[in-house]
Amino acid sequence: MCNAKKAGHAGTLDPLATGVLPVAFGEATKTVPFVQDGEKAYCFTVRWGIETDTDDADGRLTAQSDARPAGDAILALLPRFTGTILQLPPSYSAIKINGERAYDLARGGAAPVLSPRRATIHALDLIDAGRDEAVFEARCGKGTYVRALARDLGRHLGCYGHVSALRRTRVGPFHETDAVTLPELENPASRAEALRPVEAGLMEVPRVVVDSCVAARLRRGQPVLLRGHDAPFDGFAYAACGGVVIAVGAVEKGELIPGRVFNLPL
Repeated sequence: MCNAKKAGHAGTLDPLATGVLPVAFGEATKTVPFVQDGEKAYCFTVRWGIETDTDDADGRLTAQSDARPAGDAILALLPRFTGTILQLPPSYSAIKINGERAYDLARGGAAPVLSPRRATIHALDLIDAGRDEAVFEARCGKGTYVRALARDLGRHLGCYGHVSALRRTRVGPFHETDAVTLPELENPASRAEALRPVEAGLMEVPRVVVDSCVAARLRRGQPVLLRGHDAPFDGFAYAACGGVVIAVGAVEKGELIPGRVFNLPL
């Protein structure tokens, strides 16, 4: 579609899910790890009374209850699922166990043995609550499973629950308002408007402007000392020269060590 030799994406979506899926072409694929590490946002609906083996509406019923939670009970529980929590991933997940994906083991009839993992949920808000369903919005870090969140909410409320609708509204610097549909991408005119510059994938990484001499050193893979009052001392940063991304890498004691160098014309 874009005649690119390389392509990549920043995180898969569950079969049930819709929403934002950043796709990178060519040199932009080098920014994908930084997009994946960015904050995610979701809008999702939990159906009360039923738990499934996939923790969503595509799965097989495994537990059922006639109980339904009151809105006040849901609100009172949300702080318990905000911040850094321990979360048991769904059995149907892409986590590898002895070289095999958990979902492949589960589909084969085995019960994957998974361990709880730390997940960071920056915000969890109740948007709407009915008798059988509730709508939530969540902002979370990498590796958070919304399906597991729905399952655990249902268990703590004593009624069971699963995700019946899931939409991802943000991945790092890319928001739902930035998204385009597949039919739009198939149209050459709208496709050209939809493509963002390589730098778009690094918008949440500190930017350092360098001159052509420093840019040349970075392109040779040589570390450079960052100068200036606002230069980062540690963490990650990317260097740009004349509006062109040169390199991205770790900053250690004020020195930028290029991890990925971009082959873009200056």
